[in-house]
Amino acid sequence: MNANELQSLKNKYDIVGNDPALNRALEIAVAVAPTDITVLITGESGVGKENIPRIIHQNSRRRTGKYFAINCGAIPEGTVDSELFGHEKGSFTGAIDTRKGYFEEADGGTLFLDEIGELPLASQAKLLRVLQDGEFIRVGSSKVLKTNVRVVAATNVNLMHAVSKGKFREDLFYRLNAVTIMMPSLRQRPGDINLLFRKFSSDFADRYGMPKAVLTEEASILLRKYRWPGNIRQLKNVAETVSAIEAAHQAGRADRFDVDAETLRQYLPNMEENLLPATVASARESADSVAEREAIIRAIFQLRQDVDNIKAMLLKGNSAALTATTAIEAPDFEGNNGATDNEMSVGWKHNHRAEDAEENEPEEQDISDIPSEDNSIKQNELELMMKVLKKHNGNRKAAAEELQISERTLYRKIKQYNL
Repeated sequence: MNANELQSLKNKYDIVGNDPALNRALEIAVAVAPTDITVLITGESGVGKENIPRIIHQNSRRRTGKYFAINCGAIPEGTVDSELFGHEKGSFTGAIDTRKGYFEEADGGTLFLDEIGELPLASQAKLLRVLQDGEFIRVGSSKVLKTNVRVVAATNVNLMHAVSKGKFREDLFYRLNAVTIMMPSLRQRPGDINLLFRKFSSDFADRYGMPKAVLTEEASILLRKYRWPGNIRQLKNVAETVSAIEAAHQAGRADRFDVDAETLRQYLPNMEENLLPATVASARESADSVAEREAIIRAIFQLRQDVDNIKAMLLKGNSAALTATTAIEAPDFEGNNGATDNEMSVGWKHNHRAEDAEENEPEEQDISDIPSEDNSIKQNELELMMKVLKKHNGNRKAAAEELQISERTLYRKIKQYNL
């Protein structure tokens, strides 16, 4: 593409910037548009990835077909298959009629699957079949249907890392990754930041009949040095907020007003962790905390099982030793308040019968029955047990193995919690 064609494309899709990485992404999108090659768009959240699939669709032979943009991360996991592939009447609660999915509706057109990394593994297998063979099955049906859809996917996560963690299918990754278009982050294109601010502030001023915000040189430098973790979306919010609030402070009715660095700094969130009132955990730290919490609960399970086993051994194996010890120590016992040997014998037999009763049901004497601050631990134990049972579709043997407890203990816990 020559410079004029590239600028015409940017004007058509309201894209601002002259960064080489941005230009390269647009050129690749136009180049692959006439084909049916699957395209994967990568880049951080808020960089404008949604423009690329629209460019591909409008410059392809499918431009007269339907175009759908679906955010996979916004669809509840239980309804993903129904949304993508459709369902038959009565296939599940609430399925009052037969419904076509996006792959059926978009036949002959283009489907943009945003946040593809959020798709459940079971749905990933069905997506792979559609990409390879153009075949799918509605939920609740056994009939194989055909579709002819161009798929463009996007993600803001590292899919290779997700593959290594078992959260994304490797075969699907390579099927989607036929052509990769990388959208640069805003901090990678600092020369475009002031251009974007001027556009957003100008659009806002025209829309609401307000004076336009114009940055001083120092404010422009501050804008370029900021990290912009929210990328273009965050910059637009800042530009509109500055325009709205600072315009209200202007006494005159001028068409424009200046914004200096000191004023602009008030609208830029400070991202330094040491200035935050509390430490904000990252997504990885949160995941590690969950894993650590589950490991602690498993350790509690194991500890309780060990205590049960020790109690059973004491009850079953020490009766004879306890009898001999009582017979030897009874004559020297000074705290019996004059009790006879017969009375002491009766008292010991009473205790022995109580211990025999405990032996019959040793499992009921659990340390979890002791009232303490264990209420939260009990709740965590219950949540973990339900989670693992659900994960293994109710298979108690597999669940017990993952929890590192015996099946007998798991059965007792299920009964205890009335699961």
